[in-house]
Amino acid sequence: MTRTPLRPLARILEARAKGENPDHIERENIRLRAEDSRARATNRAEGRLLILGLAFFAAFTVVGARMGLEAASEPSEPRSAGLGSGISALRADITDRNGRILATNLSTFSLYAQTKQMVDPARAARELAVIFPDMNAADLERRFTDGRSFLWLRKKLSPEQVQAVHDIGDPGLLFGPREMRLYPNGALAAHVLGGASFGNEGVNSAEIIGVAGVERALDSRLRDPAQAGTPLALSLDLTVQATTEEVLAVGMKMMYAKAATAILLDVKTGEVISMVSLPDFDPNDRLAASVAAAAAKTRGGDSPLFNRAVQGVYELGSTFKIFAMAQAMELGLVEPDTMVDADAPLKWGKFTIKEFEGKNYGPLLSAMDVIVKSSNVGTAKIAMRIGADLQQAFLGSLGLFDASPVELSEASGAKPLLPHPWSEIVTITASYGHGIATSPINLAAAYATIANGGVSIPPTLLRRDIVPRGTRRMSEKTARNAVEMLRQVVVRGTASFGEVPGYEVAGKTGTADKPKDTGGYYSDKVINTFASMFPASDPQYVLVLMMDEPADISGRGTAGWTAVPVAAEVIRRVAPLLGLRPKIESLPKIALSELPE
Repeated sequence: MTRTPLRPLARILEARAKGENPDHIERENIRLRAEDSRARATNRAEGRLLILGLAFFAAFTVVGARMGLEAASEPSEPRSAGLGSGISALRADITDRNGRILATNLSTFSLYAQTKQMVDPARAARELAVIFPDMNAADLERRFTDGRSFLWLRKKLSPEQVQAVHDIGDPGLLFGPREMRLYPNGALAAHVLGGASFGNEGVNSAEIIGVAGVERALDSRLRDPAQAGTPLALSLDLTVQATTEEVLAVGMKMMYAKAATAILLDVKTGEVISMVSLPDFDPNDRLAASVAAAAAKTRGGDSPLFNRAVQGVYELGSTFKIFAMAQAMELGLVEPDTMVDADAPLKWGKFTIKEFEGKNYGPLLSAMDVIVKSSNVGTAKIAMRIGADLQQAFLGSLGLFDASPVELSEASGAKPLLPHPWSEIVTITASYGHGIATSPINLAAAYATIANGGVSIPPTLLRRDIVPRGTRRMSEKTARNAVEMLRQVVVRGTASFGEVPGYEVAGKTGTADKPKDTGGYYSDKVINTFASMFPASDPQYVLVLMMDEPADISGRGTAGWTAVPVAAEVIRRVAPLLGLRPKIESLPKIALSELPE
């Protein structure tokens, strides 16, 4: 910056030439220089104030915005980032085949204590004991004051419990965010879903792991972060499942049964549309179910956690007779109208094979009537002609000797009970379902093979968009003849109560004495089963319904009086839900001359 001289020579000489005092020039320059200095200082001060004001405004805006966000968010306790921050709780939903939620996640909180930060441990213990009646105040106070710094108090809380703990106001009681597994339909499809619990956990989060059912069997799929947004679609139909459970529960009560199970299977795809096992439980509270299971074991009853459709292996009685007959037809040994020796009783060594209630359907029965009348002797004679080796191979090909392939963690451990060695007497008794035990789901899959024209498709609990290629086990002719035999069982045989107008039910009853743990069989305890398919003209579905120790009001304990009418009611109610229209029987044509005047 160039400064103007106070006494510029040119102006001084000019002033002297005019006779003026040159000192005025110096004073004027001093004044101008002072005014310029003041102006520059003022400008600098104003600039600094402007910058300071802008900085203050920006800071105020940021702080105000942050406070606004905090005010709008949910209140939460401060948490340590070092404890459990790397745990992921993400888990995919489970839906039925139509996208309806069966299992999902719910945000909640856990409760823990940092005892060093507690103000009044004794008061906190008393207040917590009021909120959580299962907690003991004295025990809590002891743990709060025994020197430990951290203590888990509750895995999950309800919103009401969160508020109640907040109201205690002790800074040492803190909350950790949680995602808990929620089953909005309660006990519906409980044995299929199984349930979930917490695995690794910290104050910030906890992982959810499956403990039973599909939750455990497909745990890795459900926990996969890449598929967290894609629900796992099961083959179940929620409406059909609910209807089947309702009917089965009422039937179980009416027949005084201790337990029951029902499986509805799509024969074309192998999809399980419904799987019910009673008694059941609420997967939202497996702890209560576990307590009930322990109590049931103490009383000698059955656990509600036990899945009878898959885990239970039973002698399923005369439902096996159709397998012997189908194999005999496949081998060319008989046709439906072939006469079979059914003269009872049948002596084999020290064993005597009798008919139900000592009847004798012989001396000869058609192969069709062997099934319709459920002849033990007729079936045994056919099995003896087949032979042990061929019988074993055929039954094994139907999946009756293997654990079920369905996607349940319990399925792999449910191995059928097979006699060893497989002698001729075993060949005889196995032909009518005695001395061999398998699961109801295996029986359903075997019947589906017959209903599907002789093609075996593995059953599944997952919705199938692409049906796998099945394996042929028998010819279409054999399967068709077998279906017709089963239809006649309902029309004029032991399952007459199974008729549902419009839906052409075909099936076979099975009544089997329950084996004792000590050996032998009970004389007054039975397993009753009805294995059915509908409609018989073009089978679409198989329904297997089993009841444990039933007895109808008349005192009869056979499947025809217990399992069959319950199964018929299930079919009557679910068939329309499955989109099956009833077949209307055509009325006979009447000539005009025959009409009344």
